[in-house]
Amino acid sequence: MPIPRWIARANRRFFNPRELKKGKRPVLAHVGRRSGTIHSTPLDAHPIDGGFLFIPNYGPRSDWVLNILASGSATLTKDGVEYTLVHPRLIGLDESRSLVSEDVKVPPPLVNIDQCLRMDIASG
Repeated sequence: MPIPRWIARANRRFFNPRELKKGKRPVLAHVGRRSGTIHSTPLDAHPIDGGFLFIPNYGPRSDWVLNILASGSATLTKDGVEYTLVHPRLIGLDESRSLVSEDVKVPPPLVNIDQCLRMDIASG
C-alpha cells in the first residue's frame, strides 16, 4: 500500500513549502490538469539514461503524477540545472530497478507501490 493520502495532504501543506524555501531538493514543476496552475513539487529525481525516474511514494494516482501524465511534460530543476521532461510513462518495478544504481531502493522500504514514473529529457 502506498503511503496514506492524509500524509500526502499534510506534506503538501507543511513539508513541501519548507523544502521549496530551502532550495536543496530537486523540484518538479507541472501544470494542474483541472486548474491550469503551475505546481512545484519537491521530490527525489533519480537520473537514468536519457531522463529521470521518479518514485511516487503516495502511489501512481498522486496528483502530481496524474498532472504530468495528462500534460505530457514537466520541468525539473536539479542542482541548479533546468530540464524539460517529456514522454511521461508509468513503468513496472522490475524495469525501474534495472534503470537506477543499486543504492536506490525501488520502492523505498515500507512503501508498497508497483509503478514508477519515467520521463525523458527533451532534445534540442
